[in-house]
Amino acid sequence: MCGISGIFDTRFRRPVPRSALQRMNESLVHRGPDEGSLHIEPGVGFGHRRLSIIDVATGQQPLFNEDGSVAIVFNGEVYNFQELVPELESAGHIFHTKSDTEVIVHAWEQWGEACVGRLRGMFAFAIWDRNRQTLFLARDRLGVKPLFYAMLPDGLLLFGSELKALVAHGGLSSEIDPYAVEDYFALGYVPEPRTIFRLARKLPPAHTLTIKRGQPVPAPREYWDVRFTLDNPMSEADAGAELLDRLRESVRLRMISEVPLGAFLSGGVDSSAVVAMMSSVSDGPINTCSIAFDDPKFNEAQFGQMVADRYRTRHHVETVHSDDFDLVDTLAHHYDEPYADSSAIPTYRVCQLARKHVTVALSGDGGDETFGGYRRYQLHLLEERMRRALPHGLRRPLFGLLGRLYPKADWAPRVVRAKTTFEGMARTSVEAYFHSMSFIRDPIRSGLYSRRFMSDLGGYHARSVFERHAERAGTDDPLALVQYIDLHTYLVGDINTKVDRASMAHSLEVREPLMDHQLVEWVATLPSSLKLRGGDGKHFMKRALEPHLPSDVLYRPKMGFSVPLAKWFRGPLRQRVREALLSGAMAECGMFDPSAMRNLVEQHENGSRDHSTALWTMLMFDAFLRNSNLRTRLPAAA
Repeated sequence: MCGISGIFDTRFRRPVPRSALQRMNESLVHRGPDEGSLHIEPGVGFGHRRLSIIDVATGQQPLFNEDGSVAIVFNGEVYNFQELVPELESAGHIFHTKSDTEVIVHAWEQWGEACVGRLRGMFAFAIWDRNRQTLFLARDRLGVKPLFYAMLPDGLLLFGSELKALVAHGGLSSEIDPYAVEDYFALGYVPEPRTIFRLARKLPPAHTLTIKRGQPVPAPREYWDVRFTLDNPMSEADAGAELLDRLRESVRLRMISEVPLGAFLSGGVDSSAVVAMMSSVSDGPINTCSIAFDDPKFNEAQFGQMVADRYRTRHHVETVHSDDFDLVDTLAHHYDEPYADSSAIPTYRVCQLARKHVTVALSGDGGDETFGGYRRYQLHLLEERMRRALPHGLRRPLFGLLGRLYPKADWAPRVVRAKTTFEGMARTSVEAYFHSMSFIRDPIRSGLYSRRFMSDLGGYHARSVFERHAERAGTDDPLALVQYIDLHTYLVGDINTKVDRASMAHSLEVREPLMDHQLVEWVATLPSSLKLRGGDGKHFMKRALEPHLPSDVLYRPKMGFSVPLAKWFRGPLRQRVREALLSGAMAECGMFDPSAMRNLVEQHENGSRDHSTALWTMLMFDAFLRNSNLRTRLPAAA
């Protein structure tokens, strides 16, 4: 695992300032503490920070082909690289290392842009081909590894593993993109391809960008997408048997390492499945790591211990205290742009724990999206059945009126909290799912913005992110549709971002067997009834795992990686929230209505409403502004 950065002159061959490239490279030292190096030639500069995992002795980067005309900087792992070596050698390519990085170099020479279709793994890389005067950027299919880029007005293109590398160059404008602000306050992250800055972009998952010097910069090109055909006629038993075979293979590929390796073990189905499969293909005990919480409402460590005991792992547990909120500024630094998933706190801590024992950790991320595990999927399908019973022209006015009239009752028992259901019935399927996923929902969010900022938005609504993906989903199956949306939004922008930054902050490589693209493709062919049945998410997966995991692990209610935000904001963080939102950078930047922010704070403090998620979202935006020193560099229109 590594950090990459670079500068490319798209028009001429102007000299690349070593000092600027050095700053970019050093900003990523946490991603690669073992080695750092630069390569500079006319009009091109590559930087690389290395965390040595495979071919420790000879896998240094930038790495070149035989005659030095092709260079690469690469972040990630290609798990099938050993399979590609004989094919490339038979085509005349000569290897000087045993690294997966060199395989990509020769794959580019052999297959050009199509090389990405031959790679199985997680990756973000840049290739410079001097003979073709071409820069080639690529990102893996499911967006496990990040890649940012920016086109400057003078024709320089910057790229890097994190946004901070682009900022370190010194030439990137820090003007905030108002659309990104709207996206953030709706979703808790800035979704691809936007970043918080107008001129910077994320290369979307499963996309490449090919830039030839002297030619206009094209749009990124998509090379893969998942298709939910749902037409595989396999029985539940056969699907379960094949799933176990595929899981073992995916796990086995991700256990290739020359450094200590282990796994996260939360006690949930996905991480427990990974540990079970690791144990089945390992010659000895594996390392596992869990975080416990001192608040029993958030603690599921006992379930991780069950799995650890069953497979006799070398299990490491540390307790996170319920007042572990001192990471706000640390998280803002590592995430670069505003990021509001509060589970980043325990994720940061479990990565910190894991790095004490291993350099590589396997995780269970991606299982909920692929196998239909989220409880919100069950609720969405229940609402969808009701929505389909009435035409939208009738539902919208009827349930819209009920939703407006019914009181918001966060304090009441769930059975009488019908406002959200009424509102959901009035919406289209995509509108309803967007609403359910929103960190700060429409009425409150729009009320937060100042009049000048609303004008700057020009009517833009973050819902369009979901609508754009829904149009490309190619399915009207209600479960498959929201899974497709999640695979392109929540998985990439929230989950993968969280794990990448938290792990790289501790120089830890995390690998995700449940995000193997061949596994995801296969599961997408299976009927939705195998994934969600009778309120049981991951149905066929759980049935297949019954011989391998305790029933208490497979069939207990899902907890998630949560922290007690509501308690914090009425207790130890109360004053900090007041200072941040009522007199800090948020209050001074001009994008928000001070009275609306005060109302949210006071309603939460007096217990009349639970605004904990909204307050955390706002607190992290304040931390972003402060850590980025942006108080005086906001858009004039804001």
